Amino acid sequence: MTTYTCKTCGGVASEKGHLCEPAETKKMYTCDYCGSQAPVKKHLCKPMVAKFKYFCENCGRGATDKNDVCKPAALK
Repeated sequence: MTTYTCKTCGGVASEKGHLCEPAETKKMYTCDYCGSQAPVKKHLCKPMVAKFKYFCENCGRGATDKNDVCKPAALK
């Protein structure tokens, strides 16, 4: 199955018409938490979000490991 990722926002869709600047996804990744296929390594799923222990003070991204973000801060 071909998937497309938006170059602008990173959105993912199975059809080009659903994205503002679509680019065909070349590689798929398997999520370590839920096992689903995702076109980007930054896939977020409910099992992963439930295990967040850190967030990035620069961009706000959540993470399960402090090495996954550039400026980690512990969630309280």
